[in-house]
Amino acid sequence: MPQNFDPDGNRLPIKLDSTSNGEFVPIPLDPIHRRANRLAQEWASENARRLGMARRKFMISACGAASTLLAFNAANAAAGRNGGFFELDQTAAVDPDAARESLAGREFIFDVQGHFVGQNGLGRTGLGDSDTFLKDVFMDSDTDMMVLSFIPSRRERELLTIQEADATRRIVDAMEGTHRLLLHGRANPNQDGDLAGMDELAERWGVSAWKCYTQWGPDGRGFFLNDDTGLKLIEKARALGVKNICVHKGLPFGRRSYEHSLASDIGVVAKMFPDVNFLVYHSGFIAGEAEGPYNPQRGEGVDELIRSVEENGVGRNANVYAELGSTWRQSFRDPDSAAHIIGKLVKHIGENNVLYGSDSIWFGSPQDQIQAFRTFQISPEMQEKYGYAALTPKLRAQILGLNAAKPYSIDVGEVLKRARRDTIENRRTDYREDPNPHFLTYGPKTRREFLANRRARGGSPI
Repeated sequence: MPQNFDPDGNRLPIKLDSTSNGEFVPIPLDPIHRRANRLAQEWASENARRLGMARRKFMISACGAASTLLAFNAANAAAGRNGGFFELDQTAAVDPDAARESLAGREFIFDVQGHFVGQNGLGRTGLGDSDTFLKDVFMDSDTDMMVLSFIPSRRERELLTIQEADATRRIVDAMEGTHRLLLHGRANPNQDGDLAGMDELAERWGVSAWKCYTQWGPDGRGFFLNDDTGLKLIEKARALGVKNICVHKGLPFGRRSYEHSLASDIGVVAKMFPDVNFLVYHSGFIAGEAEGPYNPQRGEGVDELIRSVEENGVGRNANVYAELGSTWRQSFRDPDSAAHIIGKLVKHIGENNVLYGSDSIWFGSPQDQIQAFRTFQISPEMQEKYGYAALTPKLRAQILGLNAAKPYSIDVGEVLKRARRDTIENRRTDYREDPNPHFLTYGPKTRREFLANRRARGGSPI
């Protein structure tokens, strides 16, 4: 008999907590966050009572998500955090039609950063297996497609092997979910065997992009994409015809080789190789540091990505893409930072080149990230002051999926035509007649859990 998650409805459908993806120390909730969660719980009880619904039934409804986001708005506004907000009518908390109008979109959702672990990783990271992954991503969220990326690991202790990743892709394909799951190939050029292994990853496993971590190295030192080591990776990718390089920038692993975590090299190589797409994972974001208006002298964070691109003459909507995995999830805790991040990236990197990624299932099902983004808006005052674009339905749809179609060579119309009638969609439709989301996260939530997670991975984030 399937497990009945949270029968009393104690968990909020929008998860505001300290969970990390394992690459940075969890950041505790501040008093405003705690007040937001308390208010959301109070409003859930009151609104469920008004609708004559049990709390659990209310929590899994669109009204439950709307009520939670509206409570977050109230707590943020009371604290003076007004730079961004969740754009919902107050009636959405008790009017199912109003809630669905804002939260139940039918846009193409393409998540370019997803994770789970194979047999080597079970019990070591907190992540679930492929069955958990498929439920969280394709049943409990509106995700249409995902790129399965790799948790940092040495070759001899991979937490997810390419064979296991491909097996999961085949499971999805066997359910007629054609092209719903793409694969990254891990390529750290300063690790013995990775450059040579790129041939097999491209030819046998059909990877769609390369994932690298420039801050890491076997001797403790990372590399820049524009030094000899990085250039070998780029040239090999070009030779193999897989010209998407997904590079982790930001979310530094620590102070060691910190300079290699910065996005300073992105503009340099993007100018050198206009035929290669550079997908900057996390967009240079540093957890725990507030983002403000663009400051080219800052030297780190999202600002360093923008500076590098602009100073090297790489245009907007060119071959640099800014990805939001963990960045969006962390920043919607602070709507001012979230507004600056989205606003700056759209303004400087380009409205066609900002990509949604969830970094799930570290954060459980990505549905709450999708719902939060569907409703997030930059305040009119901030739009006027900094020249940020309003988040229109069209722009949100671009970021949530359409933008990623270009670098990944996806025919969105064909994918949606198949997806709207394939086995996964039919199963999802049936499942949602009686849904059972757990509203849990898997990543470390405290410093102690973070350190234990790191020890389980050999004392290093990679």
